[in-house]
Amino acid sequence: MSGLLAGKRLLITGVITDASIAFSAAKVAQENGATVVLTGFGRLSLVERIAKRLPEPAPVIELDVTNQEHLDGLADKVREHVDGLDGVLHSIGFAPQSCLGGGFLDAPWDDVATALHISTFSYKSLAMAALPLMGRGGSVVGLTFDATKAWPVYDWMGVAKAGLESANRYLALHLGKQGIRSNLVSAGPLRTMAAKSIPGFSQFEEAWAERSPLGWDLSDPEPTARAICALLSDFFPATTGEVVHVDGGYHALGA
Repeated sequence: MSGLLAGKRLLITGVITDASIAFSAAKVAQENGATVVLTGFGRLSLVERIAKRLPEPAPVIELDVTNQEHLDGLADKVREHVDGLDGVLHSIGFAPQSCLGGGFLDAPWDDVATALHISTFSYKSLAMAALPLMGRGGSVVGLTFDATKAWPVYDWMGVAKAGLESANRYLALHLGKQGIRSNLVSAGPLRTMAAKSIPGFSQFEEAWAERSPLGWDLSDPEPTARAICALLSDFFPATTGEVVHVDGGYHALGA
């Protein structure tokens, strides 16, 4: 088997539809030689149906990252399909509607806590759940949306992503001793289910497509998927705690 990820065993979370960044990452990973195991939450039958659209149908494990029993049992469930892991993709985020669309000043703590638990703390939780399968070496990759700025309508999810970017650096610090890297990919806006759930998100889209130095295709997750797969591969052996922007260069611009 040949390819950038030949022989790699990967756990990929967050596939909801075939428009998901995670689906594209799983597809590119398989095309480059990886064996892929997926996780899903909620509408598991839908995820299982989508998994059959990959080049090689992938098994699906149920995982609620806020459920400690699910996390504690993850390693055993993964071992039913592969004998270990070389990489993990965290593609999980959620915020209640009160936390998005301009409700920053009014969102109650319970809703904010939910957003932080699922979108931020779960990065560490997933990494620790997968750790018994990773031995020495491996890669954890997550997805962010540039948290160095305040974005209209993104509100508490922006705060959650800022926390995720910080957690990424701390995960890099604490897992480096075991040779495990932790990096994030900061993607530009894509027309995924997650984006559609954010009121007013379309206002990002036009500006991004018009102003990105390289241009930006809102319906093409493959550039982001390729960056994820590169970070999951052995091609960045000394890179950790990093945020790689895949956004057409938009983040580099001023006004």
